Order: sequence, then C-alpha cells, then structure tokens
Amino acid sequence: MAILKVSLSDRSYPIYVGSGLLSDGELIRKYIGGSEVMIISDETVARLYLETVVGQLSRYNVVSKILPVGEEQKSLDTVASIIETMLKAPFGRSVTVIALGGGVVGDIAGFVASCFQRGVDFVQIPTTLLAQVDSSVGGKTGVNHALGKNMIGAFHQPKCVISDIDTICSLESRQLSAGLAEVIKYGLIQDPKFFDWLSDHIESLLNCEKQALTDTILKCCHIKAQIVASDEREAGERALLNLGHTFGHAIETEFAYTDWLHGEAVAVGIVMAARMSEKLGWLKNNEVTRISDLFKRANLPTMPPKKMNEEIFMRHMSRDKKVSNGRIRLVLMESLGRAKLVSDYPDEVLSSIFHTNF
Repeated sequence: MAILKVSLSDRSYPIYVGSGLLSDGELIRKYIGGSEVMIISDETVARLYLETVVGQLSRYNVVSKILPVGEEQKSLDTVASIIETMLKAPFGRSVTVIALGGGVVGDIAGFVASCFQRGVDFVQIPTTLLAQVDSSVGGKTGVNHALGKNMIGAFHQPKCVISDIDTICSLESRQLSAGLAEVIKYGLIQDPKFFDWLSDHIESLLNCEKQALTDTILKCCHIKAQIVASDEREAGERALLNLGHTFGHAIETEFAYTDWLHGEAVAVGIVMAARMSEKLGWLKNNEVTRISDLFKRANLPTMPPKKMNEEIFMRHMSRDKKVSNGRIRLVLMESLGRAKLVSDYPDEVLSSIFHTNF
C-alpha cells in the first residue's frame, strides 16, 4: 500500500492506494469518529462491494442509501432524499458519510456531508479510475442543474481517500476508458514525460495491469495533491485541472447528463482545446495529432457531437464557472505539458473551433 498526503494545514488527509483495501477494516474504522455511518453507493457498486465494506463496520450503526446509476442522479432531489434518510435514522453531527462508488457518488456524498447539520465528516472510497485519479481528491463536491454541470456545491475535504485498485478491474471497458481521459489530462497540463509514458503504456492500462494502474493513480494523485495544496479553492493554478472541461461540460449539459460519460466529453473538450492552442500558434499540428491519437487508442471520442453547433456550445459555455466579467476563460496549452488559463484570445479563434474538421 502506498500513501500520499494532501497538505491543507489542519484539514490535511491521506490518500491510500493499494490492493485489498476494501477488506482492511482497521484502515476504514480509523477515520470514523462516532458510532453512526451513512454509506452512499449506487446499484452496480453496491452489488459488488457493499457487503464487504459493511462487514468491516459491525460495531457501528450503519445505514446505506443505494442510488440508481448515472450522472442524472446528481441533483438536489437526490440530496434531499439522502438527508431525509439520515434524519429519519436519526443521525446527528457525529455521523460519518462514506462515498462508495465513482465520481457521481463521491460528488453527491461529499455535498451531503458538507451541508448535513452544517457539515459532517466523510470518507471517499472511489471505485472507478476517474474517481481514483481525480474527483475523489481535492474536496470539490456538488450536484448539477438543468442549466449547467456542478453549479450547486461546496468545497468539503474528506478525512481520507481509500483507493482499492482491485475495483478498477470490475469496470466496464467504457468506464475504464472514461477514466483515462482525466489521466491523459495530467500529462498535458503538467508532465510531458508522463504523457510520453502513457503513449507507451495505454494498452497496459486498458488491459488493467495492476502495476501500470498503481503507477498511474499515484502519479495523478501526486500532481493533483500538489495543486490542491497550493490553490484549494481554485483562485489560480487549480483551474488548470479543468483542461477540456468548459467544452466538455457543454456537451454533458446539452445531452442532459445521459448520453455522454464525463470522461468522454472531457476527451472531446481537450482535443478542441488543443486545436484552439494550435490556431493560437502554441501547439504544432503533429502535437495535436499525438493528443487526438492517444485518446483514440484509449477508445475515447475526439469529435464534438454533430448536433452541437457554435450557438449551442456558446449558450452552455457562457454559464461556465470560469466566466469572469462576461468573458469565457479557457484552459489552453502553451506546449505539451504546460497549460494556462486564457481570457484574451481573439473571439474569431474560438468561433473557428466550432467549424473545424476534427
């Protein structure tokens, strides 16, 4: 088992990465302060792992809330339903919320923990690659609105993150690929050598080779932990983690969070950001091709939906959380492995992206 640390003064916490951690009752119990536990999971994950986790918590009063699978569950209605369950239990401020699942479950559970009785402890046990490398770390929690993704939420750090790599191998291939979109992102924003390594090892990850998975999760968490430690609330550097997300969130919102997985939309968004970076003279054409080809090898889409034109993209992007003084700020790439937040681009360059042949 490897241990990383997110350094946030008195709110610092560890990230555990290893095999068989769901059965490590001593580790899980270490982060439960009271006698009450609320586990939030989804139907797929609960069927596979809920019994194992609950089996480690026999001394506690445990209640589980099992959600249907899907991004559409990220709503205030879902949050209200979970809180009602907790109040009927009844649970108090000593309860620990456990998120057992992927990014959707983690976002919902974290938001519930942030607002139940003005804030309670929670533990992240991510079971997807996307959640283990990205969404479980950093304390961003929240739900969607019909007009925009993650528009309702809070920063609320977990007590710990427990990433059992054994859960990755139970994922459907589409979910595994979706997680690789966020993995590739880390190489593009900060570590060109990691991008090169991914180009050489993407098939190993698709084949769920444990050493490759472990190395990848640790590398991504290390990068994110450093960024979160320096900019917890996204006043600056943390925005770079949103490479491709402004375009990608527009796709997810347009399709009502149903047809596209988050990682699939992000992959397309990163390719669009790469094309824009090329038009600004920062990336070379062969570098954009390398980026696009790696996403294709990871079985991810690289072309925006045909039904989405410039008007549709701009309508959604104008509500993005990075909009400042009416200007859409975009994360673009100065070079492979170096990203920056840009607002002073020519409008015609952004417009041209929606008319580019991908």
